Amino acid sequence: MSENEKLPALKSLLVLKPSSLGDIVHGLQVLQNVARHYPECRITWVARDRFAPLVESAPFIHEVIHFRRKTGWRGILEILKILANRRFDRVWDMQGLLRTGLMAAAAKSPQKWGRRDAREFSGLFCNRRVDLPKTPAPHHAIPILQGFARSIGIDEEISFPLKLNPGPVFPWQEFFHADPNLNFVIFTDSRGVGKEWPKFGDLTQLIWEKIPGSRVAWCAGKFAEPATPPPTGRFLNLTGCPLDEMIELVRQPSIFVGNDSGPMHLSAALGNKVLAIFGPTSPSRFGPWPVNSPRTSAVTAPGGQLSELTADAVLERLIELSNRRIADV
Repeated sequence: MSENEKLPALKSLLVLKPSSLGDIVHGLQVLQNVARHYPECRITWVARDRFAPLVESAPFIHEVIHFRRKTGWRGILEILKILANRRFDRVWDMQGLLRTGLMAAAAKSPQKWGRRDAREFSGLFCNRRVDLPKTPAPHHAIPILQGFARSIGIDEEISFPLKLNPGPVFPWQEFFHADPNLNFVIFTDSRGVGKEWPKFGDLTQLIWEKIPGSRVAWCAGKFAEPATPPPTGRFLNLTGCPLDEMIELVRQPSIFVGNDSGPMHLSAALGNKVLAIFGPTSPSRFGPWPVNSPRTSAVTAPGGQLSELTADAVLERLIELSNRRIADV
C-alpha cells in the first residue's frame, strides 16, 4: 500500500491467538502497533484462560474471551457459540490451527485473514491470506505476524517496548530497588526438556561470586532451588508462582537469563536486557526480538547440546551484556 493510499476503515477486530505464552507476546507486539495506527478500533482477543491475564493487562486490548482449552471440545463449542453472535470488520487467525479456523468460521465478518502457513486445514475457513516475509525461510514469528498488520497498511519495524497496565503489588518488589544491571532474573525451565539448560545453579553461584552486589531471582513453572544456601538478601525464589506474579517479576528492572521460553520473549518485549540460552533451536528464529538488538544477546550451546555449554561461558556473555550502557534501560 502506497503512502498516499487511504488506510481501510477498521472499527472492530477479532484476534485468534489462544496460545502459547511466547506466541501471545509476539501477537501483542504487533497489535500494539495496530492500535497506534487505529486508535478507534475495538480489539477483541480469544486467549487460552491460563494466558488471558497477560492479554488483559495490555491497555490496547478491549476485550478478552477466555478459551478453556482443558475442557476439550466443550471449550471450543463455548467460543463458537459466543462468536456466532458477534460481527467484526476483520478476523485475524494468527494461530492457524483447526480450532482457531473453526472460531474464524463462527464469527461474522466480510474479511477473515489466515496464515499462509496455516495447518490442520484451518486456512479453509478464511477468505484472505497474509503474505509470508520475502526473506528466505525459516522466519521469526514477528515478521510472520506482521503480515496481518501489512494487510491494513502498516509496515514498520517493531522495535519499541510492549506497554502493559500496572499489575498487582508484591512485597518482594523491594528486592529490585537497586541498579538494574546488578539484578538478574533467571527462568530455570522451558516448555521442552530438550531446551532446558541444566546449569542454572552453577551460573547463579558464579554471579554471586564474580559480580559484587548482584542479586538473583529465580522463576519457573515448577519449583526449584539452588543446591547450596544462597547469600543473605541476594536471592529471591519465585519458582512455581502463578502467572500474574511471574509477569510482575519479568517486568522488574533487571537482566533476564533463560532458555527459549515465553518469559524470555516477554522480558525482551518489555525492554529489559535479555540473555537467551539456546541448544537445538535457532536464536535467529526463536530468539528475543528485535534480533541483534543491543539490549539482547544469545548464546548457543556447542553442537546444539545444552549439556556442553558451561556456566563460565554463559557468565562471560552475561557480564558483557551487563556492562552495555544503553539509553533508557
